[in-house]
Amino acid sequence: MIGRQKFVLASGSPRRLALINQAGIEPDSLRPADVDETPKKGELPRAYANRLARAKAEAALDAVKLDDELKGAFILAADTVVAVGRRILPKAELLDEAAQCLRLLSGRNHRVHTAVCLVTPKETFRQRLVETRVRFKRLSDQDIEAYLASGEWRGKAGGYAAQGIAGTFIVKIVGSYSNIVGLPLYETTLMLAGEGYPIHFGWLNAV
Repeated sequence: MIGRQKFVLASGSPRRLALINQAGIEPDSLRPADVDETPKKGELPRAYANRLARAKAEAALDAVKLDDELKGAFILAADTVVAVGRRILPKAELLDEAAQCLRLLSGRNHRVHTAVCLVTPKETFRQRLVETRVRFKRLSDQDIEAYLASGEWRGKAGGYAAQGIAGTFIVKIVGSYSNIVGLPLYETTLMLAGEGYPIHFGWLNAV
């Protein structure tokens, strides 16, 4: 792609890819980073999200350095954490985990933290954390059982996906919606533009 600098998304998440596409950016490469996502003892949600986003960005940078075609690319990594108070909810992989998350979220407020880490072509790191407050309706047993049966919860932080069926559970959002899905678009594009990435390049050919 002549006319702009290369862009690497350090994520395998279809949701993050869809969001960055929504901003008019088509990554030249997807480089999901395999990092240990186990929270440290006593680690708070914000610190946890920041640590993982940085670790993913560093791992992607190491991979990009080995690829001549991608050297000097902008690299974007992110991590989304759902928390109730100081408690970090897991990325649910098991039915029991998802059920526990949904029961915990039922009828109460929780926070979604997404840490975004940008690596510039000069290999400097820029980081931003965005928080959104979300309130769920009180979930009935039928709500929970039907949602678990959908399988939509699998691999999702907090056991739900706001852009899917679980959107019907949300009573109120204070803050960025795209942040809940996995990438706060306003803050991300602001960071990219601030570091000289041509945000509007992809808009010229948008339909």
